Amino acid sequence: MAPITEVEGRRVALSNLEKVLYPAAGFTKGELLHYYATVAEVLLPHLRDRPVSFLRYPDGPDGQLFFTKNVPPGTPEWVTTAEVDRTEGPTRMVLVQDLPSLMWAANLVTEFHTHQWVAGASDEADRLVFDLDPGPPATVVHCCEVALWLRERLAADGIEAYAKTSGAKGLHLLAAVRGSSSEGVTEYAKALAVEAERTMPRLVVHRMTKSLRPGKVFVDWSQNAARKTTATPYTLRARPEPTVSAPVTWEEVEGCRAAGQLVFRAGDVGPRVQDYGDLLAPLFERRRAGVLP
Repeated sequence: MAPITEVEGRRVALSNLEKVLYPAAGFTKGELLHYYATVAEVLLPHLRDRPVSFLRYPDGPDGQLFFTKNVPPGTPEWVTTAEVDRTEGPTRMVLVQDLPSLMWAANLVTEFHTHQWVAGASDEADRLVFDLDPGPPATVVHCCEVALWLRERLAADGIEAYAKTSGAKGLHLLAAVRGSSSEGVTEYAKALAVEAERTMPRLVVHRMTKSLRPGKVFVDWSQNAARKTTATPYTLRARPEPTVSAPVTWEEVEGCRAAGQLVFRAGDVGPRVQDYGDLLAPLFERRRAGVLP
């Protein structure tokens, strides 16, 4: 029987704590749970009120990976859920609102993926996102070059961008927006991706076609669609090592000269939070949210 831990007055079953999830690093499930508890203060605001899709990897990144969008069987009654309209009809999804819910969800061994809107307001996007994905031999170094161009281009429209690693090969740009639908944000993001490709044709591609992507950075604008989700800031990723989708400073982006400079593992993130706080905290300041032209 799984040991029961009390978290802020809630009873949470935590199982298989010694199980090695990342063999290359010897990183166990207990360490995964410790990581999420350590970063909860900065992670939870990015999860709160956002329906969560879980990418589960209970046997580690080399095992079976599967997405869970609906409320999983056995979800405790105290975990908050919300009704969400989907193409196939309304469904209920989990909202990770507090530390007990976070630890319950983390025990499922999951990446956290969230929408660019909050529950109850799916008709209004409050985030704009670009996923910069390098096609080998391009690397995150090339993503940084594209990110800096996008930052300046967004700033010209009064939109302030922030960066985080994807936790895989690339980089994510995030911005707070208001007054637009997901469709409107998607159209705007696509227009900027097309402009980036026109400006940097040897470096950027805005179409997903794989044959176009080797040696270029795919500027994925499509994750702004209402149905799409993006890896949540501070989530662990199902990669060979316990890498994190970690916020980075623009100075780090500007100074990136090798791919390894922007790889952050679970053990790196706590000290970064102590030094920087949440680099993405300005996303929650409504007054700083941009209005699309």
